[in-house]
Amino acid sequence: MTLIIAVEGLAPNEAAKPIMEQSSLKVRKARGEAGLAKVIVVTSGKGGVGKTTTSAAFAAGLALRGHKTVVIDFDVGLRNLDLVMGCERRVVFDFINVINGDANLNQALIKDKRHDNLFIFPTSQTRDKNALKREGVERIMEELKQQFDYIICDSPAGIEHGAITALYFADSAVIVTNPEVSSVRDSDRIIGILASKSRRAERNEGAVDVHLLLTRYDPARVSKGEMLAVDDVKEILSIPLLGVIPESESVLRASNTGTPVVFDEESPAGRAYVDAVARFLGEQREMRFVTPERRSFFRALFGRA
Repeated sequence: MTLIIAVEGLAPNEAAKPIMEQSSLKVRKARGEAGLAKVIVVTSGKGGVGKTTTSAAFAAGLALRGHKTVVIDFDVGLRNLDLVMGCERRVVFDFINVINGDANLNQALIKDKRHDNLFIFPTSQTRDKNALKREGVERIMEELKQQFDYIICDSPAGIEHGAITALYFADSAVIVTNPEVSSVRDSDRIIGILASKSRRAERNEGAVDVHLLLTRYDPARVSKGEMLAVDDVKEILSIPLLGVIPESESVLRASNTGTPVVFDEESPAGRAYVDAVARFLGEQREMRFVTPERRSFFRALFGRA
């Protein structure tokens, strides 16, 4: 994992600006560097664990930290990212149009209305996953690297063509899993594929930087033995824990309103995603939401959550 925050070579008045106000892309350009964007795949072995929610939240979280970020939907034929990002009515051209040469990249990119650093790259709702030609995806990735700091790939579940194509180009991976046995087992399979079938593995460039994100976590159910505990999942998968996202109604509400949950500052899930992004960027943050909430006597008496 590489975090670029150096500002040497900038004019004194630029270097004096807070880091949060400077896009790392601008910093790199000032230093004459290019093509250093990081590709992050958000993936899992099992469907329904929160990959698209995580992709949207992670991309928005990076944008809020001053990084120019694009999030790409790799789930050809079953796209949902545009709905979660609230831009479904603005889709004119898509990923497959650009691969086939029917549109250029800038025609297909959608700029988020809430933040200038955030862009959405939707995919086709009518084509099948075989339309994702690796050569075309590679060309687009190289073009995106010239414009963005981070490229988030929202992968389909499992190991079909779209998922393998998404993880092939990854520098880092966020493995999204629920605290239940089948989800964890399938995630272990994805970790093995990342180690053997990514471009980094083919070129002997070093391993993909893999992180665990545990979603829909309910400490009360864990204490009753109804869910795997955080330590159980960590022991099985043996990869660094990036964050724990609590079970929260705010996630469903955010998806239904087309707003990444990180924009909800009052939501436990939103705060947990903010923490996860901070850890990805190298910060030390306390791991919250892993123990049952202590309820006061009066709240317990009147049955209020």
